[in-house]
Amino acid sequence: MVEGTRRHDRIPAALPWSGWADSLRVPGLPRPIWLVVAARDTLASALELLTLFHGSVSVAKVAADSAPVPTAVLAVSVGAGGGAYDAAFSRDSAALWPAVQAAARAALARRRGAPVAVTHHRLAGFSAGYGAIRAILRVPALSAQVRGVVLLDGLHTGYLPDRTPVADGGALDTVPLAPFLAFARRAVSGEAALFISHSEVFPGTFASTTECVAWLLHRAGVPRQAVLAWGPVGMQQTSHAGAGHLEVRGFAGNSAPDHLDHLHGFPAWWRAGAGR
Repeated sequence: MVEGTRRHDRIPAALPWSGWADSLRVPGLPRPIWLVVAARDTLASALELLTLFHGSVSVAKVAADSAPVPTAVLAVSVGAGGGAYDAAFSRDSAALWPAVQAAARAALARRRGAPVAVTHHRLAGFSAGYGAIRAILRVPALSAQVRGVVLLDGLHTGYLPDRTPVADGGALDTVPLAPFLAFARRAVSGEAALFISHSEVFPGTFASTTECVAWLLHRAGVPRQAVLAWGPVGMQQTSHAGAGHLEVRGFAGNSAPDHLDHLHGFPAWWRAGAGR
């Protein structure tokens, strides 16, 4: 379905860029990843590392420009569906995720001619990108390295029985959501930060972001309030929940443009401190 009432502003695919932009090959990933650093941050003695899963390079560049502190941004694309991202980082997650970090550090060192300190690791996932974050958070040693997570209309699980919505007698398969609940509790306590945005898209054959977020908030003991507010790129916010460093924003819309808004709205949230 296509919705044409809201603006649905988009970040152009081709943007003028004077910072660093390097294509990197990491064994175990089917596609090259991109490392971008804004021009203003190329001389920084230390950088945070934000990895954006299932996001375009153009959005990664605007996110780098929008970062509130010096930041290198990785754009990682694996394929279609959260399962593809989960599978890629589950095959040997204890080795693949550190390999991605090592590739980023090596590229930064080549650019600077000297090692560049990476202070904090933050993860963002649009749509299917949540699968990679889930795989990383499942490994306690890797989860402990992550300071912040941003989920952009991407948090799903299956139904039990399979493909049976709640309205037809099914229930959420909550086991795949457990790593996110554990991280949400860390965020509520102030140990980490979690920002979630979601639409009203209802896939039908697997649980929607709305259903998964509702379960997560219930289990974390965080109430949700109805609101009416404008969001970035013409989005209409309908709900808000927050406690500690956990924040959830719900938005109207069940069409493809409404879904894509969450990716293009990310730099605005990132600039305002999402996932921090």
